[in-house]
Amino acid sequence: MSELHKFLFDGMPVRGMIVRLTDAWQEILARRAANTTTGPYPAPVAELLGEMTAAATLMQSNIKFNGSLILQIFGDGPVKVAVAEVQADLGLRSTATMVGELPADARFPDMVNVQNKGRCAITLEPKGRVPGQQPYQGVVPLFGDDGQKLGKLSEVLQHYMLQSEQLDTTLVLAADDKVAAGLLIQRLPVKGEGNLEGTAGIDLNLANQDEIGRNEDYNRISILASTLTRDELLTLDVETILRRLFWEEKVLRFQPQVGALGPHFACNCSRERVAQMIRGLGVEEAEGILAERSDIEVGCDFCGKQYRFDAVDAAQIFRPPGNQLPGSPTVQ
Repeated sequence: MSELHKFLFDGMPVRGMIVRLTDAWQEILARRAANTTTGPYPAPVAELLGEMTAAATLMQSNIKFNGSLILQIFGDGPVKVAVAEVQADLGLRSTATMVGELPADARFPDMVNVQNKGRCAITLEPKGRVPGQQPYQGVVPLFGDDGQKLGKLSEVLQHYMLQSEQLDTTLVLAADDKVAAGLLIQRLPVKGEGNLEGTAGIDLNLANQDEIGRNEDYNRISILASTLTRDELLTLDVETILRRLFWEEKVLRFQPQVGALGPHFACNCSRERVAQMIRGLGVEEAEGILAERSDIEVGCDFCGKQYRFDAVDAAQIFRPPGNQLPGSPTVQ
């Protein structure tokens, strides 16, 4: 089963996490492969999306937030959009949209940052958000301070965390067709929680910023973590990884999160949400689609579920509240 492990280094302002997505990641790939319209992801896209899903799980687990964390990349290359979403209960889903052909050996910049105009966004969507309440979102480019393209997703996210939380962060990410995994090492905030939600005060931000790169304990742990190879992250169990990397350190471990309490595939699409989307198209657009075919068919990009609305269903969508007729909820 997929698993999440959290740990601290005794007496040091350093925390860490390791996530291994197995069954959850394989289900995402299987659902995509079963889509007769798109077919499976090319290997480089699957690797990128797996790394994003592992990273989003680590970031969601790293904050106290009752809602969903959405990691998005808006690319200027063949991969136009890639999304990984993780709920507070570690239910997760991810998808990517690409246009045109992609070389089998395509690297991160080749997929999403060809013209150096790609962007990475992290959104915190509160659960039960009330009208007028805005989610928190941070957006960064896919290049560093010197304008040079960043070669890995991990480098983009490390840069983001440094800008957003003023906290030193080390990420090691890897994915193949069986496992999506990640290791996160982070210097603890000077006091209180991190400010990914934009709630920390200026003094706290400055205090954290003053510590960037100065903590010797974090620097040592970071160097050790960075020696972890892709193959090791994908093939070794968590106990072996921690022993190999930090055998000289005193690591305090929390109870692993697995099964229903751990990372698991979950999609929150629904017929009601699709109906809202159709309502947003407007009556004329909906009627135009129905004039060309017998129904409106919408597929969920995340889980592959197909929703169909015939003319009666469509009319129901645009009826005023309180004047609804029984519909024919067709789901395939």
